[in-house]
Order: sequence, then structure tokens, then C-alpha cells
Amino acid sequence: MAGEILDPHLRRERRLARDRSEILRERFERLPEKDKSLFRSGPFFLALNSSLCGLIANNYLRRAMNITQARFASSLPMVFLPFASTLVVYELCISQPLMQGDLNCATCASVRGGLIGAFVGCVYPALTAIPLCGGLAARYATAPLPSKENMFRYWMTVCKPAYKKLRFAAILQAALGTYLGTKNHDIYIKMLQLPESGKDPEELNE
Repeated sequence: MAGEILDPHLRRERRLARDRSEILRERFERLPEKDKSLFRSGPFFLALNSSLCGLIANNYLRRAMNITQARFASSLPMVFLPFASTLVVYELCISQPLMQGDLNCATCASVRGGLIGAFVGCVYPALTAIPLCGGLAARYATAPLPSKENMFRYWMTVCKPAYKKLRFAAILQAALGTYLGTKNHDIYIKMLQLPESGKDPEELNE
């Protein structure tokens, strides 16, 4: 730890990273309101769609397992968990790296956005619904649950019709995530192209 603190090269790298982030934040505030609004609010639309996918998966599995009890209690986590997870992962993988100048690859931003939309925004909510509905089915005895040996086959049979209906939602989420990743990177490029007095315009591209 002490060696890291005293290392001049490490201190210089941290100072440059901090300066780069400050420059990007300053330039971000000078962007048109349309660009700032898309950068800030775009992930919320992806997260809202994730919550919708969670509710759809929960509803299909409840029907398949004849669950009529605890409708609100089962819906609440299926709204909150996908929403929060999508926002956090998008922030960590796309928004934050862009604002720190660490994501210079447009293709990488697009691919990250698509993967977040498809897996965190649709597959994760669908998988989260399985233990939730399984627990409710066991608690209220609405459907016979299998033995441990047949557990995988049972859940494949129960979930297959529901997940087939979610394929279109997964494609939409992937497309939306790809679009947001691409647009956010375009906004990042706009920030790099903005002039700043007293700074080398090539500083952020090094």
C-alpha cells in the first residue's frame, strides 16, 4: 500500500485520470440538453423495460403453477430487482467508463449495451422469477413440486412456454441496449470534440 502511494508514476496516472474526468464533466455540461437528457435518462428506459420483463415472467410462471396468492408480494421484487440491477450494471459498464474516458471503442459500447439489455434486462428477470414462484407454489401447495432428481427437467417443462414468449422481449431489450450504448458513445465523441480554453484538444485522446 505504501509503495503505491509513493510511486510517482502511479500518482501521475491517478492525477491524469482525475483531470480527464473533470474535463469530461465540464464538457458534458456544455452539451445540448437533448444529448444530456439521453445520456442521463436512457438507462432508465432500459431499466423500466427490465421491470416489465420481470412482471411478465412472474405472471406466466404464476399461471403455470396455479398461484393466486401473494400477487403484490411476488410482483414487488420482480419490479425492483431487475430495475436496480440494470441501472447499476449499465452505470458500471458504460456510463462511468465513458465519463472517465476509459471506453473509446464504439463497438465495445454497443456490444456492452446489447448484452446488458438482453441478459440483465430480460434473462436475469426471467431466472429470478423461478425461485420466487417455486417458493410460493411450495408454500401454498398450488402445484406438485418434483424431487431433486427431476428438478431440472420439471423447471424446463414449466418455464419453456413462458420463456418462448419472452424471446421477443429479449430481442427488443438487446436492440434498445445496443442503441443506447451507441448513442452514449456518440455523445462521448461530441464531448471530446468540444474546444476548451487552456487545454490541449488532443489530451483526452492520448
